[in-house]
Amino acid sequence: MALLAYLKSLFVLQLLMGFVFVVSGLIINFIQLCTCILWPINKQLYRRINCRLSYSLWSQLVMMLEWWSGTDCTLYTDQATVDKFGKEHAIIILNHNFEIDFLCGWTMCERYGVLGSSKVLAKHELLKVPLIGWTWYFLEIVFCKRKWEEDRDTVFAGLDRLKDYPEYMWFLLYCEGTRFTEKKHQISMQVAESKGLPKLKYHLLPRTKGFTTTLQRLKGTVTAVYDVTLNFKDKQTPTLLGIINGKKYKADMCVKRFSVDEIPEDEQECAGWLHRLYQEKSVFDLLQEQYNKEGKFPGPTIIPPRRPWTLLNSLFWATVLLSPLINFACGVVVSGSPLLIIGFILFLIIASVAIRRLIGVTEVKKTGSSYGNQEAKKQN
Repeated sequence: MALLAYLKSLFVLQLLMGFVFVVSGLIINFIQLCTCILWPINKQLYRRINCRLSYSLWSQLVMMLEWWSGTDCTLYTDQATVDKFGKEHAIIILNHNFEIDFLCGWTMCERYGVLGSSKVLAKHELLKVPLIGWTWYFLEIVFCKRKWEEDRDTVFAGLDRLKDYPEYMWFLLYCEGTRFTEKKHQISMQVAESKGLPKLKYHLLPRTKGFTTTLQRLKGTVTAVYDVTLNFKDKQTPTLLGIINGKKYKADMCVKRFSVDEIPEDEQECAGWLHRLYQEKSVFDLLQEQYNKEGKFPGPTIIPPRRPWTLLNSLFWATVLLSPLINFACGVVVSGSPLLIIGFILFLIIASVAIRRLIGVTEVKKTGSSYGNQEAKKQN
């Protein structure tokens, strides 16, 4: 085990995995670009193909969580709820406290067959991020600038396009709008006090506009809302770098299902429903306290089995891409050409920097909105 942990920590292996992810992602993006000719001919075929292309990229990240780091994911919910996973269109409300919360969400998507078709209301800045933003663009992800006057028509059009989506999709929403930090929490609770709303200990005040708009525009398509609270045992603070280094975490996800029929259609009443849900998360804070003391949520547990497809997909891309890379590297060394060797070293350095920048997209200290600058004026 010590040898395995040492191998996982080797930078050269991590660089090779990063190389496979980046190059396979560029190949996938090129194929996605080619599929655009299908859109005016057969839109649903275009979507089905892009779901599988997206899966081929994202499953490499899921593989790192499940197989490389060996992180466990346990669900705290009832069997009746689990039986509906992957069999209905749903909105997922997830707390935004950890660097890898999206990866845990994707893991559940993969295990229930909706990873390739999963959606999110994403920041417009991510559209400029290679691989991530480009893949999401072809997957019809809804991007927003967080300025409702500018976003309204774009968001409406993007959501309306998804009404006839041919694959079951989970639409992920971070209703708090940004990752939880102590500073943002203080600002958020000042807003809660000014609005006469109960204060939350472990959550930010939810921004309701994204949720109410998504629910209203996808009414008739989406049949359920899943409220998901994610925690890690032993007060772990997981990072993507930790996953890459092979560190194992233990994730617990408490899931509660609400039928769309239970949620008011009126926008203000719907917003009130979301606030009450987070107020229950204030009661949920009691569950959080219990989790901190006992190391678990209450209720039955279900551990969905890992599927082999993420591992097989990653092995496929590694086989296709590493063989020519290794042959090329050997050729460079054998050639003895200083120019070729220096060029190859520069390539490795550039690749390392590029991969590190992609990792930086997930880091708590480098992400999140400028929450609070205009919060008192614009919080919904």
